Amino acid sequence: MKVQVLASVMHESPEELIHRMNLQSDAVVINQCDEEGYGELSVPGGRVEFYSMRERGVGRSRNAAIAKATGDICLFSDSDIVYEDGYAEKIVAEFEANSQADMILFNVDVEEERRTYHITDRKRVRWYNCGRYGAVSFALRREALASSGVKFSLLFGGGAKYSNGEDSLFLKELMDKGYRVFTAPVTIGREEASESSWFDGYNEKFFVDRGVLYHFLYGVLATVLSLRFLLAHKNKMCSQVTWVQAYRWMRRGIKEGREIQTQGVTE
Repeated sequence: MKVQVLASVMHESPEELIHRMNLQSDAVVINQCDEEGYGELSVPGGRVEFYSMRERGVGRSRNAAIAKATGDICLFSDSDIVYEDGYAEKIVAEFEANSQADMILFNVDVEEERRTYHITDRKRVRWYNCGRYGAVSFALRREALASSGVKFSLLFGGGAKYSNGEDSLFLKELMDKGYRVFTAPVTIGREEASESSWFDGYNEKFFVDRGVLYHFLYGVLATVLSLRFLLAHKNKMCSQVTWVQAYRWMRRGIKEGREIQTQGVTE
């Protein structure tokens, strides 16, 4: 069983990226830049395929990597991830120990203020708690990925209209189709501190975008769950605006999400 990293990056050189990320397995790297090209490099434990493309958007980048994947286990990644030695072996061990798992979520250490999850036990992931996990925690069997037909949304994420959430939507769609997702209390790497490509503070855009995402994640429960979200995080997120105003913005986003779905807009 072989792990293949599927990395979405921008304006990177192959040698520097491989060294910085500590890649020790097969990998497909989609490098969004100003040219088209392809190259291969060997690393301890595998081969890195490096594709340079002019198209933009993290959804397009991840979907391009999916199309080119050949490994048994696909591990999504970004350029600011640094892997621990032996990460591939840790991932393989978890899949070998859990034959039911189509997908397993792993710990990637981040700064405290950016942390949205920390896995402490092995359990099944459900629809109501899938919104906290980022794509860099995702490892899944390529066979399941291919048969599911699930792709990353082009409406959400870096380079898209709405700020983030493409990872949550990907995870939910996979589970909606009956694929089984589990957690593993295993750390495979860390995120290097860098400037966010989408976060510009807890402002109107943040809350409207979050409302749109909640519509696609939770449907008729979006309004109730957005209120729960704000009340749970109001001390952190509502220092500049009241939680009541933030709730109005989220409700506007929920309405916008309904209109988008009705119109069939995909990007």
